Amino acid sequence: MSDKLVTLAIHTETKAQILKAVLESEKISVIAENVGSNDSSQPTGVRLKIKESDLPRALNVVESRNLFSYSEPETYKTDDGRKRILVPVDFSDYSLKACQIAFNLAKEIDAKVKILHVYFNPYYPTALPMAEAFAYQGKEEADFQNILERVNRDIQKLCNKIDEKIANNEFPSVNYSYVLKEGLPEEEIVTFAKDYKPALIVMGTRGKNQKSADLIGSVTAEVIEMTEIPLLAIPEHTSFNDFKQVKNISFLTNFSQRDLVSFDGMMDFFKTYNVKIHMTHIENKATDKWSLIKLEGIQSYFNKQYPNISIDYKLISGQDAVTAMDEFVQDSKIELIALTTAKRNIFSRMFKPSVSRKMLFQIDIPLFVLRG
Repeated sequence: MSDKLVTLAIHTETKAQILKAVLESEKISVIAENVGSNDSSQPTGVRLKIKESDLPRALNVVESRNLFSYSEPETYKTDDGRKRILVPVDFSDYSLKACQIAFNLAKEIDAKVKILHVYFNPYYPTALPMAEAFAYQGKEEADFQNILERVNRDIQKLCNKIDEKIANNEFPSVNYSYVLKEGLPEEEIVTFAKDYKPALIVMGTRGKNQKSADLIGSVTAEVIEMTEIPLLAIPEHTSFNDFKQVKNISFLTNFSQRDLVSFDGMMDFFKTYNVKIHMTHIENKATDKWSLIKLEGIQSYFNKQYPNISIDYKLISGQDAVTAMDEFVQDSKIELIALTTAKRNIFSRMFKPSVSRKMLFQIDIPLFVLRG
């Protein structure tokens, strides 16, 4: 193996100093180079280079000492007064997209981010005779250990990738950590969220063409209908990385009291952004006078409550709400749809998909789902 220099890692300055000191204590020479963004002379990270011949030993040091695990088994229960954003991931490209948007939002509202991965252990008790059962159990335990090792490698790779993007100024630098849970993803996400109490859950989804056959099984769709916490669903081909790039938001309303509460909750996140809100009501029949009267009433309310926000009002008619909404999205260049939904039981979720679930699968733009 040659002694040419290779990049071991790109870290923030503090983490780079720690890693450099640890490696040098093991007699591994390290060269540190500042990494700057394209539009600034200020360094945004530190690149650590070592000799290629030292690479196996260096990787062993990093892994054995578990230097940057980002894992906080108990600290998520500590309330430091800051808002929290929860980002469930499955290590896909659309998960990384969700992380990027969550980090940018966290920077804007001074929140910290918790990345959550739920892994499934396919072990079930067996009715084999005792001698065979012990052998079988040993195999299952070994398989489970392999799952744990793979999951830990994957989450570490994701954190390293995020650190590299922070160093390259692609992600903002925010307080983040991760947690791993075993079980069914939708159930564990909802359970953890109840304990962690985030202000928002951000989840990535596949593109429209890829997820159409996954209507019942989508984890994101299940979490939307099971949780009480606002959820932002981000399709993998979302056109923006930061809400500063969003100009048009459609807020769906049925003129209910809970819509007013949900709108206030949405504006807690978007009040610092320069966006236009399209207050939208969908009917499956021709527009009647009563709908126009209710729309005028809600318009008067929001003009008083939010005098500095640009809001317009739209009635849409169509037999199929999702199709009518999709046309409106295209015509009005809508970049985000917000709506209020109710918590639903399992039979409702299976046999009568909600509007939010249908939109998640049929409209390929971000969906912001709130509870009224």
